[in-house]
Amino acid sequence: MVISISLDQQINRLGFLSAIVVIVTAVISAFIPLDAPGGYNSEHADRVAWLSANRETFIAGWVNQIVAMLSLSGVFFAIAWRIAANNPLRGILAAMVMLMSVMAFIIPKFIAVWTIPLLADTISSGVVGSDLADPLLRILNVSIPFSLYTSFDYLGFWLYSVFALMVVVPLYGPALATKISSVSLGLFGIIYHVLLLALWAGEIAPADIESSFLGASLLLLVVNIAMAFQFKGAMDSEKK
Repeated sequence: MVISISLDQQINRLGFLSAIVVIVTAVISAFIPLDAPGGYNSEHADRVAWLSANRETFIAGWVNQIVAMLSLSGVFFAIAWRIAANNPLRGILAAMVMLMSVMAFIIPKFIAVWTIPLLADTISSGVVGSDLADPLLRILNVSIPFSLYTSFDYLGFWLYSVFALMVVVPLYGPALATKISSVSLGLFGIIYHVLLLALWAGEIAPADIESSFLGASLLLLVVNIAMAFQFKGAMDSEKK
């Protein structure tokens, strides 16, 4: 029993600190570009030139995204732990889905900080390997929604939406924070799948994919803020 209480305290603390880091990284994201100006509409040559001239900024932006993703995963893990108290199987399955999303997200984000800067430098300098680097950089475009890179990102968000639908009912509770989080997660899960069906039906143009899908993900920030209050309240009650 003592071990269980201690673990609850640690996970609530993990959830709270992770939620704070998510908020901080979200603010930082507003000031650090993740791609060349123009994004989707940027020409390949302009992107190469921008990446070469802004190597450190690009890497810093995507390192920040890695921290944000891992922190949000910490919040989701704490949510899975919370619902596991009354729904152990669903909590375990939700945690497994969350871990799969980490793998889906970490692959392209590591490519952003490791591979993409090297590709841009190789193309700009024209050294050995530049012929291979040019098509690889096109395939790993971070803004075009049908590139290999962004496909992993959207896979990660889809796994988030599956996680959301798994925890929405058991998370809903008497506290206002859990109600807000549960409703927001439910909306995100439903909206993401509706958008996915609309995409498959050809109702969303490629240029609108990013704004449509990532716009829905703003609901996750609402979940994060609400759960920060919930985790803080749980921490305070455990001290009494």
